[in-house]
Amino acid sequence: MAPASLLDVRRDGDELKAVGAGVWTSENADTLEQLVTEAARATGQSRSAQIDLSKVERMDTFGALLLERLRRAWTREGVEPRVVGLKRRYSVLIQEMSRTGLEPHPTPRRHEAAVERLGHNMVNIFEDAARLLNFVGATVAAFLRMLARPRTFRFTSMVNQIDRVGLRAVPIIILITFLIGCILAQQGIFHFRRFGADIYVVDMVGVLVLRELGVLIVSIMIAGRSGSAYTAELGSMRMREEVDALRVMGFDPVEILVIPRLFALLIGLPLLTFIGSMAALVGGGLVCWFYGGIQPGVFLDRLKDAISIDHFLVGMIKAPFMAAVIGIVACMEGLRVGGSAESLGAHTTASVVKAIFLVIVMDGLFAMFFAAIDM
Repeated sequence: MAPASLLDVRRDGDELKAVGAGVWTSENADTLEQLVTEAARATGQSRSAQIDLSKVERMDTFGALLLERLRRAWTREGVEPRVVGLKRRYSVLIQEMSRTGLEPHPTPRRHEAAVERLGHNMVNIFEDAARLLNFVGATVAAFLRMLARPRTFRFTSMVNQIDRVGLRAVPIIILITFLIGCILAQQGIFHFRRFGADIYVVDMVGVLVLRELGVLIVSIMIAGRSGSAYTAELGSMRMREEVDALRVMGFDPVEILVIPRLFALLIGLPLLTFIGSMAALVGGGLVCWFYGGIQPGVFLDRLKDAISIDHFLVGMIKAPFMAAVIGIVACMEGLRVGGSAESLGAHTTASVVKAIFLVIVMDGLFAMFFAAIDM
């Protein structure tokens, strides 16, 4: 068969007629493409067109694509061709080719004005706040159901989480808070010495550590260490569809996964706050002794005069609230993870940032509250 006989175009009055024959496959790709290109320019003054494929023996995707190219070229010239004689086994292939290239192009991203960007950010903030309140409600409901059925509480899981977020965090908490106490005392002595008020460093270290820095530093570290771990764990479970499996089996994921982790933080963070505060006081006392010349006995006597039980209670009262914020934010972000590693990383980052932000905001609110009640 001569290559030209693959596609023959002729005019019959006002009708343009194309007759395909032979093998329309990639074997004749070059010849077919040249013939289709020439046929696309042959519309002239035709009012109608017909493509006869009754003599086509075989056709693959390449042949179907060239046929669709010819049909669209004639359509753009104002002549809508009719396809006749197509064998039934090729009809699905032709239909698929007719849909190629018709997908809408993605809308180009436009530059947002500063006011518009601010509006979007405000909407996102309110949506996050609504999701947080919704998750708090779900957690409270799960807690009430657990109280009604105490046997459903996963005590073993809680003990395991206390070991992970509490006991294993003790060394790093002691180290960091000890260094914070040392730095605080050294800077206080360095500046107070100019006024001959070295002894008042003990007051500053005692009050700041017990009221503010002890619980704040520990909460920030737990948000970064344990909060991110909670989000990553629950996010991985979401990616493996384990959370969906729990729902299918009739279990509440909040009751199974969130409550034990939340209780572990509520127990572990106050204990870590106490340990961290004591480590910071020890660090401050050692620096006062070796750097400021304040003997340990003098340091302890001054510390007993400078602080009261109220200072200790202020810090300890804050700790459970900080733990609740960290646990709820971390678990909420973990259960929002999608099916990609990118989503897991984004929600883990968001968990740490939001938890630290809320911890600092809560510390400020508590400071104003305790100042208002003169405590």
